[in-house]
Amino acid sequence: MIILKDILYKVAIESVNGSTNVAIGKIEFDSRKIEKNDVFVAIRGSISDGHDYIQKAIELGAVAIVCDSFPDKFENGITYAQVKDTNKALAFMTANYFEDPSTDLRLVGITGTNGKTTIASLLYQLFKKAGFKVGLLSTVKILVDDKEYKTTHTTPDSITINHYLREMVKGGVEYCFMEVSSHGIHQKRTEGLHFVGGVFTNLSHDHLDYHPTFAEYRDVKKIIF
Repeated sequence: MIILKDILYKVAIESVNGSTNVAIGKIEFDSRKIEKNDVFVAIRGSISDGHDYIQKAIELGAVAIVCDSFPDKFENGITYAQVKDTNKALAFMTANYFEDPSTDLRLVGITGTNGKTTIASLLYQLFKKAGFKVGLLSTVKILVDDKEYKTTHTTPDSITINHYLREMVKGGVEYCFMEVSSHGIHQKRTEGLHFVGGVFTNLSHDHLDYHPTFAEYRDVKKIIF
């Protein structure tokens, strides 16, 4: 049984309405995936705002809501936790939920404009040939030693990252090589992860459709180090 207060460890909580001593099933930030006893984390995205789906999440069975601003009214029996940054909260909550898996292996992040996939894949192959059990989190696939899973983002969401890191730990993986994009860093998906090393490839004037200036793009990349 997982208790809400335990997975809120290290989360910057500003206010709580209700009890944090409540058992939860799993963490979700997509209201469509909510099931009975889940906790819903409301994320403000570029297209939609999770705060608009708080009521829907409750109707689907959520027992706790993590948000950066409280709704106009509270539902009876539901716990609401107001935090400063829901993206960051989600990252720490999922790391706690999966028992901090990045501390149980040696995680290396690869960042840069180009070359992340190549370097991560080469390092995976090199360490495999050296006889280690290795994991890979890349743009093209996720590998838990020899078992392959498909992926859709350079840096997956926090739940996906910690889920597969825990699977790696269960499978005896010793090293994991992970692509780290500026989007992933900026959206706090890598918060709460314990890196033992980092690789920087290069920096060019790409991704300025997302980052308003080159200086911000550069500074976001620095965060991983």
